[in-house]
Amino acid sequence: MEIGSVFPQPGMQQPTEPSGQQPTGSGAGKAAEDNGDAMSGNPYAGLVSRLRAAWLSGKTRPMEYRVAQLEALGRFLDEKKQDILQATAADMRKPLFEAEFSEILLCKNELHETLNNLSHWMKDEHVDKNLVTRLDLAFIRKDPYGVVLIIGPWNCPIHLLLVPLIGAIAAGNCVIVKPSEITKNSETLMAEALPSYLDKDCFAVVTAGMEETTRLLENKFDYIFYTGSPSVGRIVMTAAAKHLTPTTLELGGKNPCYVSDTCDVQNVARRVAWGRFVNAGQTCIAPDYVLCSLEMQEKLLPALRKAITDFYGPNPQESPDFGRIVGDKHFQRVQTLLRSGRVVIGGQTDEKERYIAPTVLVDLQPSDPIMHEEIFSPILPIVIVANMDEAIDFINSRERPLVVYAFSSDDKVVNQVLERTSSGGFCGNDTLMHVTLTSLPFGGIGNSGLGMHHGKFTFDTFTHHRGCLHRGMGREALNALRYPPYSEQKLGIVRVASEVKRKDACTLL
Repeated sequence: MEIGSVFPQPGMQQPTEPSGQQPTGSGAGKAAEDNGDAMSGNPYAGLVSRLRAAWLSGKTRPMEYRVAQLEALGRFLDEKKQDILQATAADMRKPLFEAEFSEILLCKNELHETLNNLSHWMKDEHVDKNLVTRLDLAFIRKDPYGVVLIIGPWNCPIHLLLVPLIGAIAAGNCVIVKPSEITKNSETLMAEALPSYLDKDCFAVVTAGMEETTRLLENKFDYIFYTGSPSVGRIVMTAAAKHLTPTTLELGGKNPCYVSDTCDVQNVARRVAWGRFVNAGQTCIAPDYVLCSLEMQEKLLPALRKAITDFYGPNPQESPDFGRIVGDKHFQRVQTLLRSGRVVIGGQTDEKERYIAPTVLVDLQPSDPIMHEEIFSPILPIVIVANMDEAIDFINSRERPLVVYAFSSDDKVVNQVLERTSSGGFCGNDTLMHVTLTSLPFGGIGNSGLGMHHGKFTFDTFTHHRGCLHRGMGREALNALRYPPYSEQKLGIVRVASEVKRKDACTLL
């Protein structure tokens, strides 16, 4: 999801001692004081142990406690709103509108959805029973996992850290959150301000670089939620596997956008341009490339040029509504991608400002670097296909993306793309808007991720659904049928009492 990472790439030597950035943030000082676990020497072992003790005490289990912590998180969003807007502007010149919408409003939507429904979500879920257990209690208990680690990305540094945190708190867990160190201002804000709103016995913010994060992952967590790139997701999953820790990996990928010959070209151009260039293209769900016919490309190019001018003016560099690339390393990577294909719109750069103009590329070759890595910048390649079938074949020949987009005035075309492709999500005739619904799960599949969240799906992600059967101590005579010595007569009775029969295929009305 994010390009660039705090982790070493596969094959690199793993650090054995922390160096550089020291563990800081809520609870981390205590961990350093304790010097971790005396046996392991891990600088975070003391912090993890302290949160585990708090969780085992049952402190986070009552609904009243969870609600109080969630409401405190809401106060953080309200009282630190200006600080959040300033931090994201300083980190990547995120426009105020985009920051307030993505970092604050969407977080509050998730928060309110959770508070409105938490009492219902937490209830035991009673299930069907067979004849043998008819007099007993059979239910699903919604248990918290325990001590959870959430590792956030830099591209939406508040939203993509707090949304999983909301679900983890709602589910009754203790949580360590690690914001991205790439967006320094947002990281500092989270480390310095958030702990004063939450219970320090149960929640901690850790700031850490690559080596420290590697040491953090050595500890046993009960659940890990990571948002970032597929390459780093593999590292996180490898670390989690050592403790058999379940994980959610919100990754990314190259999201295709098919545009059919039958569509409103102006509307398509505006919706695609917005989806590609919001946050200067640094979103995991941005349309990564357009698939269309040569005829449609000729119509789409002037419409895209007009949309870009309408959005950002004749010189987007002067627009207050267009962001910047997050760092120098990322800027240099994007400059390399601009060598692919041919620039037909934009292409201007300013290294001092880390500015990349909204850019459209054509005449791409399948071997071009831009067609093999997530773009994560304001660049939109257009790839020519003969028809919908060829577009679908192109999509299916690559790793499964986080989202597939399809534009057509013919609903049958949109449904065909939906039916014949596989992706984490899907959006027809628009971009990005599917993630604004707390009622829809958000997550990847295959290379684009593992697991899901948003709304109740976040609560379920951080909840162990514990199957429970509570039987009475009496009526032992009813159990005699299952005890040895066995007989055909006993088996026949047990079969009748326990069997689940298939319903008739045809029923009378």
